Amino acid sequence: MRVGVLVSGEGTNLQALLDAGVEVVCVGSSRADARGLERAAAAGVQAAVFDKSDHPDRDARDAALGNWLDDHGIDLLVLAGFMEILGGPFIRRFAGRIVNVHPSLLPAFAGVGAIQQALDYGVRVTGVTVHFVDEGVDSGPVILQEAFELPYARDIEAIEAQVHAVEHRLLPRAVRLIDSGAVSLDEHNPRLVNIDER
Repeated sequence: MRVGVLVSGEGTNLQALLDAGVEVVCVGSSRADARGLERAAAAGVQAAVFDKSDHPDRDARDAALGNWLDDHGIDLLVLAGFMEILGGPFIRRFAGRIVNVHPSLLPAFAGVGAIQQALDYGVRVTGVTVHFVDEGVDSGPVILQEAFELPYARDIEAIEAQVHAVEHRLLPRAVRLIDSGAVSLDEHNPRLVNIDER
């Protein structure tokens, strides 16, 4: 399976995919200074920057990005710390072929700052979700989730490190499951994802 990855920052989830042997064929970034671009270069993966400011509007950026991904013949697009909203036409263009990793147990704490949202709310359990992307914000069908208890002492850096450790394990697993054909949407309820690991 040919995988495209979109990043905006450090690219640690990209690195986890590369380290897991996922066939990443291209990496797109919303920022020219994203560390993920260096990780792509080090792995010999073609990369490009799609900054909104370089295009007339978001739709034009999304169209250019979509054309570039199509040129690379991707089968799956992974949003790995991509901190931009993708428009409806882009989502529909790659419908059923986009996954995202999010640092909460969705539907709780969607959107930006999920870890801080969880801490501010005072929850005792949080986690990580890998989900299909739809036109809402972090609202697509859940593929995998993993929870962990939060310590009483709310050290956000320690919690971020724990979240990242789970992300780096869960995201490659989800991609491998999709690649193996084990993942499908329930025909009676498109909110439900079936996973057959036989």
